Amino acid sequence: MTGGLKDGETDETLLQLPFIRKQGNIYTPNNRDMDNDSMSGMKTMQDVHTKEIDLVNRDPKHINDEVVKVDFEDVIAEPAGTYSFDGVWKTSFTTFTVTKYWCYRLLTALVGIPLALVWGIFFAVLSFVHIWAVVPCVKSYLIQIHCVSRVYSICIHTFCDPLYEAMGKCFSNIRITTTKGV
Repeated sequence: MTGGLKDGETDETLLQLPFIRKQGNIYTPNNRDMDNDSMSGMKTMQDVHTKEIDLVNRDPKHINDEVVKVDFEDVIAEPAGTYSFDGVWKTSFTTFTVTKYWCYRLLTALVGIPLALVWGIFFAVLSFVHIWAVVPCVKSYLIQIHCVSRVYSICIHTFCDPLYEAMGKCFSNIRITTTKGV
């Protein structure tokens, strides 16, 4: 063994291997002690692309609570005294629910993935423009306008403040009284 290389290993072989510690890979530790030691009490950051997707609660932030919840009872309701046959009511309920369910599934299967692609591109472009164009432009503007605002502030305080203060003193002695004449 020369220079830390095992028999048959070259420098190129080492470049291709992931960096391995004694306890495990540095990116995915295989024991709890190493995970706690390597992070020294900090929370581990999960990659957004590999996080678990909740297949039960698909609206965890409740963005569609008031908008899209449409059940059979929200659309079709029979007031007391005007009931249809029980079989018709049950069949209507089943037909409405199953049709809505499968139509939604069919539409999401056909249009959902292309729209997800479009919205992904849209929000990627929006994020890019915001991060690389809008924020730097606003910061640049604020830096440049700071000098102008200082000069403007000095001019206002030098010329306008005494004028308005003098006008205020002149008009402060005016008293208006109203009397109602009968």
